[in-house]
Order: sequence, then structure tokens, then C-alpha cells
Amino acid sequence: MMRDYALKSADTAGGKGETLLAAGRALAPLLTDQKKNIAVAIACVTVTTGANLLTPVLIAHIIDKAMAHADYSLLLRYAGLLALVYLVALRTSYLQTLRMGMVGRDTLFGLRNRLFTQLSRLPVAFFSQNCAGDLISRVNSDTDKINQFFSQGLMQMFGNVFLMLGAGILLLSLNWRLGTIALVPALAILLVTRAISPWVKRANREGLESLGALSGDISESLANFEVIVAFNRVDYFREKFARANDRNYRAAVKAGISSGVFMPLYTLAGSAASILVLAMGIWLIDRGQLSIGLLIGYLLYVTSFYNPLRQLATIWSTLQLATAALDRISDVLDLETDLVPVPEAPRGGAGALLAFDHVGFAYPNGKAVLNDVSFTLERGRTYALVGPTGGGKTTTAMLMARLYDPVEGQVYLDGRDIRTFSASERAQRIGFILQEPFLFSGTVRDNIVYGHDELAMVSDEALAERLTARGLAGFVARFNEGLATPIKGSGDGLSLGQKQLVAFLRAVLRAPDILILDEATANIDTVTEILLEEVLANLPAATTKVIIAHRLNTIQNADEIFFVGGGGLTEAGSMEHAMDMLLHNERTS
Repeated sequence: MMRDYALKSADTAGGKGETLLAAGRALAPLLTDQKKNIAVAIACVTVTTGANLLTPVLIAHIIDKAMAHADYSLLLRYAGLLALVYLVALRTSYLQTLRMGMVGRDTLFGLRNRLFTQLSRLPVAFFSQNCAGDLISRVNSDTDKINQFFSQGLMQMFGNVFLMLGAGILLLSLNWRLGTIALVPALAILLVTRAISPWVKRANREGLESLGALSGDISESLANFEVIVAFNRVDYFREKFARANDRNYRAAVKAGISSGVFMPLYTLAGSAASILVLAMGIWLIDRGQLSIGLLIGYLLYVTSFYNPLRQLATIWSTLQLATAALDRISDVLDLETDLVPVPEAPRGGAGALLAFDHVGFAYPNGKAVLNDVSFTLERGRTYALVGPTGGGKTTTAMLMARLYDPVEGQVYLDGRDIRTFSASERAQRIGFILQEPFLFSGTVRDNIVYGHDELAMVSDEALAERLTARGLAGFVARFNEGLATPIKGSGDGLSLGQKQLVAFLRAVLRAPDILILDEATANIDTVTEILLEEVLANLPAATTKVIIAHRLNTIQNADEIFFVGGGGLTEAGSMEHAMDMLLHNERTS
């Protein structure tokens, strides 16, 4: 069975919560090359925290020593010192924000590069089993969630934790009874936070999954919008979008509720601590064990403890969202392709250009597509694969090009196990033209030299000479600006025939040993089909062509015809016999 590359959803991924330490361990590897910036930011956070902790002490002294004795000279000196502390805190806070912004941007840049590089290494099976919109969401949206935490939340979290620790130590050291009363609500909040964190993370992951699904639906609908309009099914498009948007809305509401539950709880805890400290402080003042200035300073320390706690409520939600995003990104980064080259393998194929030796294949759903299939392809011949839809024609072609690996048996290319060839070697020797041609933004030249390193380096004049020598210059001249004709997007502005012409020129210039045409002329008119056949006529005589087609006139010049269906591959002989096999399959299926 083919390997299952389907990415985990929120339901299958589980909803395990993250402790602060566990979340830190998960995110730490992303910061390995940011040690200098983080060290500077931590130093700034330490200075800022120290300044914030010094403020209540200064205010208490102002009240008890300067104001109580009407010493205005002392009051001015304390005020100047307090202003200096505020200015130092402002400067270090700005520097911290600047450095962590750099960390966030660099991390986002590196993570997106890693993710896109990993996607480029994964096999075709991965993309056939996962939605493109969800992958786009992971590359764009999920990485940005991590960037937001690093650039905005990480140092705030450290600063708030340092401030809370300092304030907590001072609360207990100044008066242990007041300190104990002040910290009781915090202990209760800690227990509540640990209890509901798994639910918060699960809700955030479900929100990200629903956003990915929404992106996938939008991408699919917009890519096929011409068909939707042609069939007057805009209502279907709207209904489909409305359902996806509704799912995303409900998931976002759930994530918002789960993330927003911390703030009111932490605010309540801070208010309760202030009331308890105020009541206890008045009682101690009445007994002569505490001054008014110290009580005010103490209340400021309570604020210094619980205000960061309230900010941590927001940061904790951001952290949970970042770890949920990292989980989704890690799902991709942790995958390994199973199409790795093997160093050595026994030779086979009995001298054929390509050979299947008792090949079997099944998709992840367990359905067997091919069973014990053996055949050979010789140089310079044209082969046709015919059969019912879903019979295994395209799967057979994928196995020929090693876009899939068989689950049983071996595929040999020129006597070697095809797994011993590198990806670049296989791409050079096996060409593929699909029903929907792949073009990208650039020019006609950019597209026809795509994947051909030697041609990519030559000048336009040299390329034109090669095209003339191969008898292909007339085909390029069909484009308004020749090789310089611009191509936007996936070929917008070009007819399907023009797109396919570019794909055919690209394949012919590579002069592969085997050229596979998978329904390559299915959607074009007869005139364009004849034109494309003229392009193919410029292939070297030794090139073997494999044609997959439903229209039998497309394969009338094939040297051999194979019928693919029912798990097997059978030599059909003539076109008449191939048609009889197709009709028989239709009647019995």
C-alpha cells in the first residue's frame, strides 16, 4: 500500500495542553541562531524589571519621608530619581522591542524557507492526499502566528515573569503575612490555568484547521471559477463558501472564547488580592505595625504582581496559538519522503529500456490498482495505455517515472533499478506532459527551458539557433513576442492550445529517453492536436513514447496497445481489439 501522507487534523492530533516549560522546549529550536539578539533583549528586560520594582520603594519613601515631614527638597530629589528610573525603563523597553522584532522577522523568514524546502522534497503522493489551501495556510498563516509570539509576546512574557518573581519575593520579604494573603489568589489561578490549557490549545488548533479548510475551498473555487460561471453554478460556489465560512466562524468563536477566558479570571484574582491586602494593611496600621507609605508601596507591588499576570493571560493565549501552529508546521517538517535513491540494487529488465517486473500497487485506502504486472518498453517505439477511468493508466505512468514506488515488484530503467537513479537523472531521462500543462509567471523562454540547466544558461540568440536546428522555431513564432512573450500566473491570457504547445516544446527540447503523454491532447481541438504531433515529430528517433488516452484516434499510430484495468495490464494488439476490451469492460462493470 502507498504510504499515507495525509496530515493530521485537530481530531487526530490530540489536544494535549502545554505547560510553559513544554511550550518553551518546543519553540526553543527555532531560536538557535538568535542568541545575540535574545541575550540583549533579556538584559533589557532585566533592567526594565529592576526599574519597575524600584518604583514602589521610591514612592513609599516619598510618602513616609518627604511628604510626611514636608521636606520639599527631599521630595524634588526623589522625584528626579523617579524620573530617571522611568527614562531608563523607557530606553531599555524600546531596545528590547527592536531586538525581538528582528528575532520574529528572522524566525519567520527561516521557518517559511524550511517549510517550503520541505514541501519541495515531498513526493507527489503527499500533494494528492492534502489540500493545497491548507498547505498555503501553514506556510503563510501558521508561520505568522509564531512570528507574532516571538516579536511581541516572548520578551513580554519574560519581562512579566521576572516582574512577578521580583514582586512576589518583595511581597513576602517585606511582610510575610501580607505576602501570603496577596499570593493566595495567584495559586488558585495557576491551578485553573493548568486545568483548562488543553482545551485552549485544542480550540486554537481547530481554528487553524478550519482556516486552512476555508483557504482550500476558496483556492479550489477560484481556480475553477470559469467552469462555475459557465454552468451557472455561482449559487453552488456561494453555498459552499458559506458552509466553510460558517465552520471557520464557529471554530474562531470557540477559539476566541477559550483564549479570552484567562483575562477576566486574572483580573478577578488581582482585585481579590488588592482587597485582601488593603483589609489586612488597615488592620496592621491600626496596630502600629505598618505605615501608610509602606501600605501604598505594598499595594503597588500587588499591582506589579497581578498586572503582569493579566498580561500573561493574553500572552498565554498567543503562546497556545503559536504552539498549535508549530504542531501543524511540524506535521509537515517531520515527514520524510519514501522516494529516496538506493545506492545499489540488482539489475534486471532483460535489456529493455523500461521494464515492470511483477509490480503491484495500492493506494492508502487499501484498494489494489495493479496486481503482479510485468511488461517491457523498447527504445524508439510508441506505446498506448487504454482502459476505463480509474483503471490504473495514470498510476502506471506515475510508476514509470518513479513518482510513486510499487508496493511489490521492481521497475527497471535501462537495466537498472529505477530507485538507483537520482531525481535529476530520472527527470532528464523521463519526460511527462499532462492534460493540464504547468506554466509559471515569466516568459515563453523561461517556461520551455524550465528544468534544463544547460539551456537556461544560453543567450536568446543561441536558444533560437537550437530551436531552428531542431525544426521548432516556427512553433515559437506562433507567440506574439516569440521567446519574450510574457506569461502571467499559470498561463492566463494563453489559450489551452498555446499552453500545451509550451509544454510540448519544453519536453522535446529535453530529448528524454521516455516521453509520457497523459491525456495531453484531450482538451484541445483537432488542428492544435495536429500541430502538437508535428512538435513530437522532432523528438529523437530513439525516444520511446507512452500515450494515455481515452480517444482511440489519438493512439492509432501506436506500435503496441496495452489495456489497463481490473488490476492487470494486458496486450491489446490492434485498435479493434482494444475497443472490444473497452466495451466489454463497460458492460461488465
